[in-house]
Amino acid sequence: MPRAVYLLGLAIFAQGTSELMLAGLLPEIASDLDVSIPAAGLLISAFAVGMLVGAPILAVTTLRWSRRAAMLSFLTIFALTHVAGALTTSYGVLLATRVAGAFVYAGFWAVASVTAIELAGPEARAKAMSILAGGLTVATIIGLPAGTLLGQHLGWRSAFWAVALLSTLSMAGIMATIPRGRSESVPQLRLELRNMANPQLWLAYATTALSTGAILVIFSYLAPLLTETTGLSDGWVPLVLALYGVGALIGITISGRNADRRPFSTLALSLTGVIVAAVVLALTTGIPWLAVPAIIAVGTFGFASNPAVNSRVFSVAGSAPTLAAAFNISAFNVGITVGPWLGGLALDAGAGYPSVGWIGAGLGVLAVGTIPLAIRAARSGDVRERELDDRLVGRASGS
Repeated sequence: MPRAVYLLGLAIFAQGTSELMLAGLLPEIASDLDVSIPAAGLLISAFAVGMLVGAPILAVTTLRWSRRAAMLSFLTIFALTHVAGALTTSYGVLLATRVAGAFVYAGFWAVASVTAIELAGPEARAKAMSILAGGLTVATIIGLPAGTLLGQHLGWRSAFWAVALLSTLSMAGIMATIPRGRSESVPQLRLELRNMANPQLWLAYATTALSTGAILVIFSYLAPLLTETTGLSDGWVPLVLALYGVGALIGITISGRNADRRPFSTLALSLTGVIVAAVVLALTTGIPWLAVPAIIAVGTFGFASNPAVNSRVFSVAGSAPTLAAAFNISAFNVGITVGPWLGGLALDAGAGYPSVGWIGAGLGVLAVGTIPLAIRAARSGDVRERELDDRLVGRASGS
């Protein structure tokens, strides 16, 4: 695997730390800016909205840029938004910087995905994507608790300065390893847009959104679930979150080595594991020695689905991967937004924290249901391609 792929993973780690760290900084931000905790929580929602719209817009806007220039531009803006966030005393300005930072982060994800795939080659798509997404997984294990510790001891602004520094270091890595100039295959907007009509892509997006929602509906409420229902003290929460992250890293690493050869079976196994783990969690939220392993299993199997989904999108996208990758980033953020929203509705209705496990299992079942549809669509697509090839060969031999 080229060294540049690992450095792209480092850039995702830097930006992913920013995505996650606010969950541990809300009390400090709310107190410092004199806003309520729910208002501070909107900073997390703003980040998700920025990512949702940023990926396709920036993918089209920078389609004919060199990928190196696009990624360096995105990282520069991302670092500057964190400098501005660290310096401001205005909640409104901080909110705007979160949207802007997420906007370019989504664009970076889209371009970095295509770059990593191109560098790794078609036989190692899933492995390259597992390294890229592994940066976000490591951010869960290291970045989230580190950002929280910085915020608690040096103030929340110090965490923003740290992300700006990490982003700058990532820029140096990209400048050193990603070649100048455009890729040999310059994307064409008309071809990219035409490719978006492929139903196989939209099935892959549905799998992405549903599988992500199944994980996030559980992950978003882990802290109160552990303290209010499972009965663990606050001190256990960081440890369980770290174990969840370790499980996620194991899952994404193993899956990345197998998803290129067996994408559908890897996806089916991963999602089945999520369903089983979510059901066990729903049934045992009050039993720590069962609930905690179930939570770790959700992370392990949930992240194991990531390389398979990404590999599928790129295999279907063919010669028009940029916009397809961008919409897959948006699909991830649909799941990130909808999963916690469904969990919030259930909790507001008084269903209790076991309900997030049941919702996660339900979304997992829906995600599994997209797999046979995707297999059927893939076979139909292969048949149509063979028929077209036969016609072309026939015409050539006739002439």
